[in-house]
Amino acid sequence: MTFALHGIPVSKGIAIGKAVLISHAALEVSHYLIEAGKEEFEAQKLLDAFEQVRLELEQLRRGLPKDAPQEMAAFLDVHGMILSDPALAEKPLHLIRTQRLNAAWALTTELNDLLEQFAEIEDVYLKERGNDIRQVAERVLKALNSQQKDPLTDSEIIASSDFGVDAIIVAHDIAPHDMLRFKDQLFTGFVTDLGGKTSHTAIVARSMEIPAIVGVRHASEMIRHGDWLVLDGERGVVVVAPDEQLLSEYRKLQTQALKESRKLQQLKHTETRTVDNVDIQLFANIESPEDATQAVKLGAVGVGLFRSEFLFMDRNQALPDEEQQYQEYRRVVDLMHGLPVNIRTIDVGADKALGAGGDLSQTGTSPLGLRAIRWSLTEPEIFLTQLRAILRASAHGQARIMIPMLAHAKEIDETLRLIEKAKQQLHVRGKPFNPNIQVGAMIEIPAAALVLPLFIDRFDFLSIGTNDLIQYTLAIDRADHAVAHLYDPLHPAILHLLASIIDQAKRANIPVAVCGEMAGDPSMTKLLLALGLTDFSMHFSQLLLVKREILGADVGQLKARIPRVLKAYEPEAQAKALERLFS
Repeated sequence: MTFALHGIPVSKGIAIGKAVLISHAALEVSHYLIEAGKEEFEAQKLLDAFEQVRLELEQLRRGLPKDAPQEMAAFLDVHGMILSDPALAEKPLHLIRTQRLNAAWALTTELNDLLEQFAEIEDVYLKERGNDIRQVAERVLKALNSQQKDPLTDSEIIASSDFGVDAIIVAHDIAPHDMLRFKDQLFTGFVTDLGGKTSHTAIVARSMEIPAIVGVRHASEMIRHGDWLVLDGERGVVVVAPDEQLLSEYRKLQTQALKESRKLQQLKHTETRTVDNVDIQLFANIESPEDATQAVKLGAVGVGLFRSEFLFMDRNQALPDEEQQYQEYRRVVDLMHGLPVNIRTIDVGADKALGAGGDLSQTGTSPLGLRAIRWSLTEPEIFLTQLRAILRASAHGQARIMIPMLAHAKEIDETLRLIEKAKQQLHVRGKPFNPNIQVGAMIEIPAAALVLPLFIDRFDFLSIGTNDLIQYTLAIDRADHAVAHLYDPLHPAILHLLASIIDQAKRANIPVAVCGEMAGDPSMTKLLLALGLTDFSMHFSQLLLVKREILGADVGQLKARIPRVLKAYEPEAQAKALERLFS
C-alpha cells in the first residue's frame, strides 16, 4: 500500500530506490547490581570500552579517504573530544563504585541526564549537539557488549544494499563516523527519525549533495527493509511503496532536477548582478572553519556569519583558551583568502552550561533570558578571551567582530569598552592585530530596530537576524510547537521593520545584511531586493539558488511595487500585492 511520510528537507533533490533499514544502537540495556567487591572490575570494563572506542575513532580518522567531505574530519574530532572528556565517564564510574550499578546502566543513567539538559536548549544548532553525545555513548555501549552484533557493520545488512538499483538508508539516526561506511556503498539518500536542519546527517548530506529528509517520526518503524521509496528532498516527503505512475512522474522530476542542478553549478563564477545592473553581495553563514572552503567554491564573497559557538559546545570541563580560539578563527580567515569574515561573539542560550567558569544552570531557560551579549557581559574574562582571539586573527585578514542581541545603549558602551580593553591587553603583550578592526551589531530585537540611529552612530556595519527578530516581534517561541504556525516572516510588522532598518542604514551609508533564514530562501529573494537589500548571508548550500533569483530580477521594477505591499495589512490585500511583486 502506498503512503507518504513527512519530515524536514535538509538536502535537496529526488532519490528513488529501495530502503536499507539500519537499526540504531538501542539504549535498552540490562539493569542489575554487581556483586560487592567487584566494583573496580566493573569500572575497568567501562574504561576499557572507552579506550576501545577511542582507538576505533582514531582508526577512522586516519583512514579518511582523500575525497571524504571535510566535515567528516571535524565531526570525528568532535566525537573524539567528547570521548576524551573525563567528565563523561566520571559520574558513571561514581555510580558503579557507590551504588554498584552495572556499567551499561551507569552510562545510560548519565546519558539520560545529559539528553534532558540538551532537550531544553532553545538554540536549534546547540540542541542538535546532544545527538553527538548520544552517538558516542552508543558506541561505548556496543563496546561493552561484544556479543551484540553492531548493526552498522553487519555484513548481511550492508550486502543487502546490492539490489541492482539505488538504495536509500532509513535509520533512527546516523552518526557521522557511520556515514563514512555508507559513502562507498553508493547510497543515494538518507531518511532518519531524528534530526533537524543543523544535525550532522543534514550537514554531511548537503556536503555530499545527497537528498536527505530528517525528523521523519517513526520512519524506521513504518518502512520495511527493501521497500521501494521516493525521497523528495524539495518538499520533505517520503513516498513508501509508490505505484508505477508515481515512479514515472518522480523519475521525470528527478531528471529535470539533475539538469537544473547542473545549470546552477554554471553560476558559481557568474557576477551576482540583477538585470538592471545592481550588484548584490552573497555571503555565507558557517559553523566551522571547514565550511569556508565550500563557501569560496560556490562564489561567496565573504563570511557573513561565523557561529563561534561550535568551539564551546560539548565541553564539560574547560572552555577553549585564547590560543585555541585564535587558531580556529585564523583558519577561517586564511581559507577566505582576504575576504571579510564576520565572527559573531558567542551566542549561547541561558540554558547551556559551558563548563568550568561558564555554568548558566541557575539563570533559567527563557529565550528572553541571559543569552548572547547579555551573558558575555556577565562573564567579562571569558568575553575578553574571545575578543583577543578574534583581534589576533584580524592580523591575518579581514576578521570582523559581530555582536548579537544588543538592545541598550549601556550594553553597546560596555561592549565597545571591553573591545578597547582587549586591544590594550594585546598591545602590552606585543601581539599583532588590526587596530581598526570593524565592529558590527546584529539587529534582532525590535527595540534595536526602533532605535537604529543609536547603532548607526556606534557600529561599522549591521546584520539583521531575521529568525530572532520575527520571534521577538510576534511574541512566538520558535521551540514551542503549539504556536510555531504563527511564525510568519511575511507578517506586515516584520516587513515594516525590515524596510525601516534597510532604508535607515542605506541613508547613513552603513552596510546592512540579512543573515537569517529569509536570506537563504529563494522565495523571499525578490521581496528583500524590493526592500533595498544588497547584502545577503546564508548557508552556503543556498548560494546558487538565491543567485539564480537575483540574476533574473529587476530591482527597479521591484522597488516600484513594494509600496503596495507595505500598505497592505489585511491578508487578502497583502497576498495580491505579493503576487504582483513576484510576477
